[in-house]
Amino acid sequence: MTQFQLIKKSKKSCARLSLLKTSHGNIEGPFFMPIATRGAIKNLTPEEMKTLKSQIILSNTYHLMLRPGTKVIKKAKGLHKFMNWNGPILTDSGGFQAYSLGSAKRKTQNAKLNLNDQKFKSLLEKGDWGIFKKENPLNPPYRGDNNIKFSEEGIEFYSEVDGKKIFLSPEKAMEIQMILGSDIIMVLDQCIALPCDYKKTKQAMELTTRWAKRSQEYFSQKKEKDQKLFCIVQGGTYKRLRLQSAKDLAKIDFDGYAIGGLAVGEPRKKMLEVLDYTVSILPENKSRYLMGVGKPEEIIEAVKRGIDMFDCVIPTRNARHGTLYKFKMQNAKCKIKEEDFYEIIRITNAKFEFDLQPIDLNCSCYTCQNYSRAYLRHLFMTNESLGFRLATIHNLAFYLRLMEEIRKGIRDNNF
Repeated sequence: MTQFQLIKKSKKSCARLSLLKTSHGNIEGPFFMPIATRGAIKNLTPEEMKTLKSQIILSNTYHLMLRPGTKVIKKAKGLHKFMNWNGPILTDSGGFQAYSLGSAKRKTQNAKLNLNDQKFKSLLEKGDWGIFKKENPLNPPYRGDNNIKFSEEGIEFYSEVDGKKIFLSPEKAMEIQMILGSDIIMVLDQCIALPCDYKKTKQAMELTTRWAKRSQEYFSQKKEKDQKLFCIVQGGTYKRLRLQSAKDLAKIDFDGYAIGGLAVGEPRKKMLEVLDYTVSILPENKSRYLMGVGKPEEIIEAVKRGIDMFDCVIPTRNARHGTLYKFKMQNAKCKIKEEDFYEIIRITNAKFEFDLQPIDLNCSCYTCQNYSRAYLRHLFMTNESLGFRLATIHNLAFYLRLMEEIRKGIRDNNF
């Protein structure tokens, strides 16, 4: 069975329609993966995700290995059955979380820097890390650099749950994800904070490639039927390193190729530049995945550059903070080609106190079909958890519809 099919290429850009086949269902691309970090979409049930027509979800190896642990999930016969989700699941390797959360000194350092400051918290929640520059949460002194050790063998870090020392090798990351029963498994990579000097970026990129080779060797010997392994292109914002990473990984027969280490505070223009020269190096007959992206306009720009897969916490995280998305309609149609194609509604704004319209008159999601802006504002103002649920339903419906509109645009030669 052909696992990946390129259905159509746009004549106006590098956008493409694709079909990725898994044992838990076929996925039409380009597609977006809602985040189920610990085996759950925050505030929603798997049944609600099915109603939203989510094709695939993403879970996190790092968090699941800590809680509930692989023994529990193995006894449940895999993550699908454990969480009652019968669709495809992609799991990341846990490398980024081990790197960003795995310092035993993190809590002490954060306390000194007053991370409870409201301005800091609001910017951090929006992902505006670049504003801090020297105070980037992924750079010292926010992260206990000395307590996370990268070596040829793997990553040594500390559990954020109980502080115990943990070692994660490329092979161990494969083993855990196989126990989870992931449809798509990600290799372990070394993450770096941006900006980073050339020498350190080169070392991390080369280590990631060596780990990818080891991951492939282990995976080819142990894999279950129809599981897929994706590698991760690294290299920071250095063109020479990105191209070298892409070329070296393309020589290895992975099922898909992800681009990591972007959307971590660098200007959007720089991210798009990296995509411009990196994507063309990747195999055309394999899935292309831009990790951690992103805002609606960023997804559109990345699709135009040939990306098939996306994931991001933005829709669910912003929902919990009362930030909602709405298409700007013209003649009852979404004009996603236009730069200003959507608007943001901050539902706690006083102007919505008496607004009995739904969030979006043209949205068919459960929230918009049953509740008003005034009611949602009331839920948020009174800190009712139902507000988080309803907002999350709507924002995911927006993102999933965005991908439908993108696929339709490619199909109709308008994208």
